[in-house]
Amino acid sequence: MASLNEISPAQLNRLIGTPEMPVLLDLRIDEDFDLDPRVIPTALRRDFRTVSDWAHEFADRKVVASCQKGLKLSHGVAAWLRSEGIAAEALNGGHLAWAAAELPLVRSAAIPSGPWVTRHRPKIDRIAVPWFIRRFVDPAARFLFVPPSEVLDVADRFQGTPFDVEDVAFSHHGEACTFDKMLEVFGLRTDPLDRLATIVRGADTDRHDLAPQVAGLLAVSVGLSKMYRDDLAQLEAGMTLYDALYRWARDGVDEGHDWPGKRGTK
Repeated sequence: MASLNEISPAQLNRLIGTPEMPVLLDLRIDEDFDLDPRVIPTALRRDFRTVSDWAHEFADRKVVASCQKGLKLSHGVAAWLRSEGIAAEALNGGHLAWAAAELPLVRSAAIPSGPWVTRHRPKIDRIAVPWFIRRFVDPAARFLFVPPSEVLDVADRFQGTPFDVEDVAFSHHGEACTFDKMLEVFGLRTDPLDRLATIVRGADTDRHDLAPQVAGLLAVSVGLSKMYRDDLAQLEAGMTLYDALYRWARDGVDEGHDWPGKRGTK
C-alpha cells in the first residue's frame, strides 16, 4: 500500500495514456536495468547521482521517481525534487512491483532517437501514431510532416525515423496499419489499445465492418484535416480526439446514451 509521498502501481497505471500522466523517472542502476531492459511507458532514464544537474528540467511538473524496489533511490530523488519546489512522489515497490503486477512495459531497445518523419496532410494513422508515441513512449517526441517524396531523405539527413510510408519498419504490413505495428514493436498490447487499434485500422483502410466507431473516426479525421492547414495544429487538435477515444476504449465501452431516459417509460 502506498504511503506518504508515494503512488501505487495501480494509481500510476490509471494515469498512463492520459494528459494527466506525470513525468516518470527510471532511476535504476545499470545492473538492475540490464536484468529487465524494459521501461514503464513514457519513463525517462536518469542517473540519481546527478539529480542536482537535471532537477531544474522538471520545474512546474509533477514527477514520479522509480528505481528497482522503490526504496532509497526513488525516495531520495523525490525528496530532492521536493526540496526544489517540484511535486514529486516515489513509485511504491518500484520497477519490480510494476512488473510483478503485469502492468504495461515498453521495450526500451525499440525506442528510436531523433524526430519522427512522415507525410504531410495527415488524417488517421499519422495522427493516431503521434498520439500513441507521446502518450505511451516519448512525451517530448518531435514530428516532422514533409512532402511524401522527401520523407526518407529528411529522416536520413535529420537522423529521424520515417513512418507510414512504403518500405519502412513502421508502416502498413498486410491488413495491419501503422498504429498496429507500433503496438507490436513496442510490446504494448492492452485491451483498450487493441480496441482502439481496431477502430484506427478500420478508418485508415476503409474497413467499416471492423467496428461501429470506424465511420465516426473517419468523419472527424477528415473534418479536422479540412479545418487545419498547419499539420502541427491539426496534431494538437487530434491529441484531444484520441485522448477521448482512449478513455472510451478503457472506461466507457459499456456506456450507452438515450433521451429522454428509457424508451417507453412515462
